[in-house]
Amino acid sequence: MLKLGRCPVDLYCCIKSGLIQKLEIIVHKNQSLREILKNSKKALLIGIGGGGDIVGTIPTGDLLGMFGVECVYGGISWERSVFDPVPGPRTFEETKNVRKLNDVVWYANPQTVTSTGVSYAESGFSRVSGEETLLIGIHSGPEAVAEGILDACRKLNADLVIGIDVGGDVLAQGDEPGLMSPLADSLMTAALYYVNRDITTMMGLFGFGSDGELTHGELERSMKVLAKEGGILGSWGITQDALKRLEEMISTVPTEASRMPVLYAKGEFVDTTIRSGRRNISLSMSSTVTFYFSTEVVYEKLSKLSSCVCGCKTLEEANDSLHSIGVHTELDIERERLKTGDNRVDSSNK
Repeated sequence: MLKLGRCPVDLYCCIKSGLIQKLEIIVHKNQSLREILKNSKKALLIGIGGGGDIVGTIPTGDLLGMFGVECVYGGISWERSVFDPVPGPRTFEETKNVRKLNDVVWYANPQTVTSTGVSYAESGFSRVSGEETLLIGIHSGPEAVAEGILDACRKLNADLVIGIDVGGDVLAQGDEPGLMSPLADSLMTAALYYVNRDITTMMGLFGFGSDGELTHGELERSMKVLAKEGGILGSWGITQDALKRLEEMISTVPTEASRMPVLYAKGEFVDTTIRSGRRNISLSMSSTVTFYFSTEVVYEKLSKLSSCVCGCKTLEEANDSLHSIGVHTELDIERERLKTGDNRVDSSNK
């Protein structure tokens, strides 16, 4: 009997080549959230959806601090069209005042901007925190992104990676009418699945429904799948310490989706719209909670979108792969807006 690790590309290639008659996949039993944090010393907290998702990592940093885990914060190099008129994420060559950790992961500071002068959310985060943040380039596809993150973990002595999505589109199954930004989330989910072969990873959702893409019913549908498969590791709310830091951060970093849960936690939120009135937002107390998931279970049991982009070698290939299953992406939206001159917010200005 042939035993394989968890690499989905290896599995796919073996099945496609006809080499496997009977297959046993080794799957490590999920640790509890408490066990993961007790056994960790240093974590990379990554906002995986672009824009202001890095702000949504703050409650998780608050939780990890209670376990004595040191945190390094970061996000992907993709600002939305209302801030950056150039479609898609930026490369290292399109970024100023940044230094390389490796080809995929870079250090950002308060002066880090795109070549056209646009400041990243990570730059604003660095300005408030007084520390450098990480920028992750995703042009090279999930496997190369994973290798870059693993290299960063080795160089920074990190033993845990947590990817945080704000709003919940990371739990999309692809058939949701309001889904508008699946590309970054699916690519990063696949990358974290690769990373999980060597270093423990988790995924988190902050701001349940706060980006207006998936409805509460659609999010609950996906959460039920994860619960049934044992993929929900735990949850953590906004403490007063975290709330103070969130308030300070949103005063500097432009973000709508991460701002909504903060207003709710302060008792100031009312049902409203975001994205220039295009999306209705109705929150609940669950929107102030970060839910944590097993990366394995999200990838293997829920996210056909991340499975679809796994094995893609470039961002363009991943985008085309999502097209093949009928999914429109944030990259498509930004390109369409560039052509029409429509620069209003809608493609998930997180």
